[in-house]
Amino acid sequence: MAGRRGGTERVLSKLKASIENENYYEAHQMYRTLYFRYLGQKKYGELETMLFDGAVLLFSHDEIASGTDLAKLYVDTLNQAEADPEEIHFLRISKLYQLMPCDNVDKPVYLTTCLKWSNKDTGSPVGHPRLHQHIAYGLWQNKQYPESRQHFLQSWDGAGCGHMLVEYHQARGFNSEVDMFIAQTVLQYLCLKKSLAAATAFVAYTEQHPKIKCGPPYPHPLLNFLWFLLLSIQTSQSLSAYTVLCEKYKQFLDRDPQYLEYLDKIGQHFFGVPAPVKPRPGGMFSGLFDQLLNAMNEDSSDDESAGPSVQSGPSGTVRPSQPKPTSKFQAEDLD
Repeated sequence: MAGRRGGTERVLSKLKASIENENYYEAHQMYRTLYFRYLGQKKYGELETMLFDGAVLLFSHDEIASGTDLAKLYVDTLNQAEADPEEIHFLRISKLYQLMPCDNVDKPVYLTTCLKWSNKDTGSPVGHPRLHQHIAYGLWQNKQYPESRQHFLQSWDGAGCGHMLVEYHQARGFNSEVDMFIAQTVLQYLCLKKSLAAATAFVAYTEQHPKIKCGPPYPHPLLNFLWFLLLSIQTSQSLSAYTVLCEKYKQFLDRDPQYLEYLDKIGQHFFGVPAPVKPRPGGMFSGLFDQLLNAMNEDSSDDESAGPSVQSGPSGTVRPSQPKPTSKFQAEDLD
């Protein structure tokens, strides 16, 4: 045992000397030697810290291949130790991912391995939401907005996503797309059954965007549609309200054919719309409205159920007669 300890101390001494002499190739070899020794001794905590610090050091000196290797060994250590998904690991993983260059072929493999590890005890097939949140912020910091948005969707941080989208639109969007930037995200959140994240993303975006900053009602019909959709999901989940909303705003929903696919899924999740048996020749929208009308006919009593009644307003907008919508959503906090 004493001999093994002495051997480890000699390697640590060589590692320190290699770093001081800026011999990073040799330092990388010392890190790998220590990895196998600590792994055999099951010194997982010390090993995790050493690998993380070593990877950061190597990345800082543009030793990309060596830094990436230590980052991969860090995740291997988490798997070997059967480590639980914890904040310290999420922070380290996202930091190392951010340090890897975009053209690094190992970068997506590293992320996939990390997300797979984070699945432990979460029941999530796509990785821990908190890890996705950290990755999203790192990508946002690097101005990788589309990639950041994808990870925000797998998290519960709707507010952060809304703020990111404001910056994204101002940096790369057209003025005519100010409503579409948030519409896609809200609808995709709802397809994932994340109604609270969808609502907080919508509120953050509309309150922070300098070209909106008013409402409801909003100057853009598509934003009004999203507002009434979220309100209907929160208060009543009325099929009749959903049907009227889709009918009244059809011309604005036609701007992006994907909206129709999202609305089909949202109708199934929240409003009892039956899943389509087979594709319809009349197109997605006609099939969607057929399902809506059929569901309404089968359950006509929903027309008189609790929830806001809906009437047409000027310019094809839809307004609930009561209650008056407020500017904040109320829902239980999610972990």
